[in-house]
Amino acid sequence: MPRQGVSPGQGRPRSGREQGPDRSLWAPSPRLLWVSLAMALALSDSLVLWVPAGAHPLPAKGYPAKSSRIAPQLREAFGWWNLTCPACKALFTAIDFGLRKEPSVAWVGSVAIKLCKLLKIAPPAVCQSAVQLFEDDMVEVWTRSVLSPSEACGLLLGSSCGHWDIFSSWNISLPTVPKPSPQPPKPPAPGSPVSRVLFLTDLHWDHDYLEGTDPDCENPLCCRRDSGLPPASRSGAGYWGEYSKCDLPLRTLESLLSGLGPAGPFDMVYWTGDIPAHNVWHQSRQDQLRALTTVTALVKKFLGPVPVYPAVGNHESTPVNGFPPPFIEGNQSSRWLYEAMAKAWEPWLPAEALHTLRYLRPIETQEGRRQVHIIGHIPPGHCLKSWSWNYYRIVNRYENTLAGQFFGHTHVDEFEVFYDEETLSRPLSVAFLAPSATTYISLNPGYRVYQIDGNYSGSSHVVLDHETYILNLTQANEPGATPHWQLLYKARETYGLPNALPAAWHDLVYRMRSDMRLFQTFWFLYHKGHPPSEPCGTPCRLATLCAQLSARSDSPALCRHLVPDASTPDAQSLWPRPLFC
Repeated sequence: MPRQGVSPGQGRPRSGREQGPDRSLWAPSPRLLWVSLAMALALSDSLVLWVPAGAHPLPAKGYPAKSSRIAPQLREAFGWWNLTCPACKALFTAIDFGLRKEPSVAWVGSVAIKLCKLLKIAPPAVCQSAVQLFEDDMVEVWTRSVLSPSEACGLLLGSSCGHWDIFSSWNISLPTVPKPSPQPPKPPAPGSPVSRVLFLTDLHWDHDYLEGTDPDCENPLCCRRDSGLPPASRSGAGYWGEYSKCDLPLRTLESLLSGLGPAGPFDMVYWTGDIPAHNVWHQSRQDQLRALTTVTALVKKFLGPVPVYPAVGNHESTPVNGFPPPFIEGNQSSRWLYEAMAKAWEPWLPAEALHTLRYLRPIETQEGRRQVHIIGHIPPGHCLKSWSWNYYRIVNRYENTLAGQFFGHTHVDEFEVFYDEETLSRPLSVAFLAPSATTYISLNPGYRVYQIDGNYSGSSHVVLDHETYILNLTQANEPGATPHWQLLYKARETYGLPNALPAAWHDLVYRMRSDMRLFQTFWFLYHKGHPPSEPCGTPCRLATLCAQLSARSDSPALCRHLVPDASTPDAQSLWPRPLFC
C-alpha cells in the first residue's frame, strides 16, 4: 500500500446537531408539513453535513441517498403525531388544492424559515438565506404539480406508502435493429500509441476561503470568512486547504494546474463540473458566473492548446440542482447559465456541441467503431431509478460502440460495473468515478490521469490504466513548506489487474471480498490517502463492494454473490437509495 508521505486519518467533523425541539409548544398544520418537505429538499444538498460520520461510512453513495436522512428528521419532529399513510395522502391532497388557491411565495417563505429553525435543519442564518434563495422555485415547482400526494408521502414515509420516483413511467426507445453480437475489445499490440487524458472534477472553488478560520463551524461549509475563529485548543484552516467540511482556495487550484508537468503531457482533458463551492444557501447567479469564468481562465492559462471537453455539474446552477427543462422560459429558465458556458467554452467545443450545450439536447448514438467516450458529472448508479435503468439499457445496446465512461460527483475514488441485461453476469462496461480536487469532506485534493488506447487506425480507445495524484495537506500546510503534487497510485500495479477492462474490475470486487488486506488498500485509496479514523466494518465493507457493482440504481440483485441472501432486509439496507440525478 502506497502510504509513504500520506497522512493518517484525522477523523470527520462533528455534526453540530443538537437535541430536538420541545414538541409540546407547537402543533404542525397541513401547510407546515408540506413546507417541511420543501425545506428538506431545498437544503438536502447540505444535509449530508449534519449527519455524524458514523452514520455515513460511504460518502460516495451517501451523497445522493438523501431521502433516508430527510425522512427520519421530519418523522422525529412529528413523531408524537400519528402520521399514517392515508392521513399523509389526504393532507397532501388538501395542500395541493390550497396552494393552487393561494400560491403566496412570501407566506411559504415565512413559514419555511420558522420550520427550518424549529427542526434545526440548518443554523438560523442558513435557514434564512436558503429559503430566500429557494422559495420562488419551490412554489413554482409545486404549483406545476411535479409531486403527486402519493409520491410526496412515499418520499416522506417510505416506499410502502407510495412510489416517489416521479419518472418511473419513462422508457427510452431503442432502435428496432437487432443488437450486434458482442465484440469485446482486444488488448492493443505492444508499442501501440497511448493517449494520456487529464481528468478534472469537483474543483469547488470557495471565493471566501480564509486561512486560520474555524474548520469545524456550525454552518454546512467552513474555513470561510463567516466561520469565525476556532477555539484555542484547535488549529484554524490551513493555507492550502483543510481536512474538514471545507472547499478550496483559488491558490490550491492554481497549484494543481501549474504542477501538472510530471503527470503529462496530455492529449486532452475531460472536465466534469462542479466549479462553485458548497455554500448552496447563499449563491447568486453572479457568484456562479464568476466561478465559471475564473476557473475556466485558469484552465486555459495552464493547459494552453490542449483540447478540453467540459461537462455540467449539479452545482453550476443556483439554486443548486436547479436545471429547469427547456420549455421553462423567462427568469426561471437556465438560459443565463448555458449561454455563459457556451461563451466560456467556445474555443474548446465544435458548433454542434455548443448548440447541444445551449439546449441540453443529447446527440444520438449510432452503431460504429468502438470509439465513443461518455463523460458526465453524476454517475448512473446515483440517479433516479428509471433514469439509471434507461441509461443501463443504452450501455447494453451500444456496448460495441462505447469505449469508456468517466464521471465525478462522489469526491472519492471508485467505479461502477455494467453487466449484460439478460443474465447480469457478463461484465460489459465500467464507469470510472474519479476523485475530487476539493477536500470536501476531509480528503486530500486530487486529480486523475487516464491512459487510453491511442489515436491510430484500429484503436479500441479503451482505458488501459489510470493514475491518481494528490496533494498531501499535512505536508503542504507545514510552516515553510511548498505544495507538492505526488503520484498516489497506479491502478493496474496496485490492484494486480491484468488489464483495465470490465472483467478485471469485476474480479477485483470479488477478490476484495475475501482479501481484507486488498480491501483496506482500496479503502485507503478510495479516500485519496486520508481515510476516516473509524474502521470500515463488515456492513461498511459489503456496502462498498456492492456499490462498485451498482451501475444500475436500486438493484440489489447484483449483490447476490456478495451476501448470502440479497433479498433480506439487512442486505437491502446496504443498497444506496439515490434521490437526485
